[in-house]
Amino acid sequence: MEVTFEHASSHAKMATLRIEKDESIHVLHPSQIIAFQGKSEQREDSLMKLPSMYRKKRLIQSRVYGPAQLMLGLPEGYSMSVVPIGDEDDLLYEFRHVLFYTSGVSFTSHLQNVKNTLITQDLVKMQFKGPGTLGLLTAGPLYQMALDPKQPLYVDIHCLIAYPRNAALRLCVYGNTLASQHMNYHWEMTGQGHVLLQPCKPDRKLDEHMKNDSLLRRIAREVLPFGGIFIK
Repeated sequence: MEVTFEHASSHAKMATLRIEKDESIHVLHPSQIIAFQGKSEQREDSLMKLPSMYRKKRLIQSRVYGPAQLMLGLPEGYSMSVVPIGDEDDLLYEFRHVLFYTSGVSFTSHLQNVKNTLITQDLVKMQFKGPGTLGLLTAGPLYQMALDPKQPLYVDIHCLIAYPRNAALRLCVYGNTLASQHMNYHWEMTGQGHVLLQPCKPDRKLDEHMKNDSLLRRIAREVLPFGGIFIK
């Protein structure tokens, strides 16, 4: 699969995916597909499994078979990053940031403890195994930072996209009293490997996926014909 961006930049508002014969991709935000070139039967939409519905707050996903070409629109203020996944990858990802993944990629879920779930509003992290590719949707371009076994790294919980499965994490604030009283919770992290970060906090007004719509409204919007047009 080949991915190109408008003006050769991941800051562009559109990405073109060229899928070769015998390849396929799973698009978890089908509404971001703004153009498709291929045979009609090469796109198959299906209901997500229930755990994925809960984590993505979506009902429908698309699978597109090659050879084909499609264009994905990126919300204002968001970037798309393409991350290669190997068969030994140990990073745990925020599932809501996954825009697509290629055939050959599998994933397993890892439950957080109750305290971390209540603070982050995220029950499950996902570990992906390849070989294959992930497409991630982030607020700003994706950055990588190394962990140290002894020197802690403090990361705003809203900016952490992925981290090694065996990293040591602790929810905290830091700095003097004034600093700790006026900051979001951070992860205090130590370990081996690297973390993936987004430089901006998500803007819920720009990403419909981040809105707290009722389940009934989401079902009506995605299942009824033209529901996305008439149900706002």
